[in-house]
Amino acid sequence: MRWMWIDQIVDFAAGERMSAVKNVSLAEEHLHDHFPADDRFPAVPVMPASLMIEGMAQTAGILVGAVNAFQEKVVLAKIVVAELNEDVTPGMSIRYDAVIDRIDEAGAATSGTVSVRHADGDGSWTPAGRVDLMFSH
Repeated sequence: MRWMWIDQIVDFAAGERMSAVKNVSLAEEHLHDHFPADDRFPAVPVMPASLMIEGMAQTAGILVGAVNAFQEKVVLAKIVVAELNEDVTPGMSIRYDAVIDRIDEAGAATSGTVSVRHADGDGSWTPAGRVDLMFSH
C-alpha cells in the first residue's frame, strides 16, 4: 500500500526547488489514534511528526527524481535535521518547501522548511520547522 502525504504541488523549478501542500482533515484515520480520548482527557488529534517528515521526504524525493526524469529510484538515505516546532491539528495546512543543495551520480542533499496555515488565521504561512534530507539513487 502506498501513502501520499502531500495533496498538491504548488511550485516547481526543475532541479532547484519544489513546494507542496498537505491539508490536514479529521477524516484521516491516523488522527483518531493520535491522541485518543481517555478517562481524564478529551481527544487531541495531532498530525504525527513522523508523517510530516515523510511529507517532506516525498516532496524532496519527487524533486530529486525529476532531475533524471524518474529513470532511477530515489531512496531516502538519511534524515540530517528534523526540527518541528508546532503541533498540526485538523483544519490546518502544511507547506513543504524543498531545495536541492547538492546532486551528483551517488545521490542528493536537500534542505527544506515546513510552514503551517491555521484554518482560522489570515491565510498566511507561519514557519514551523525544517527538515534536511539525503537521498541515494
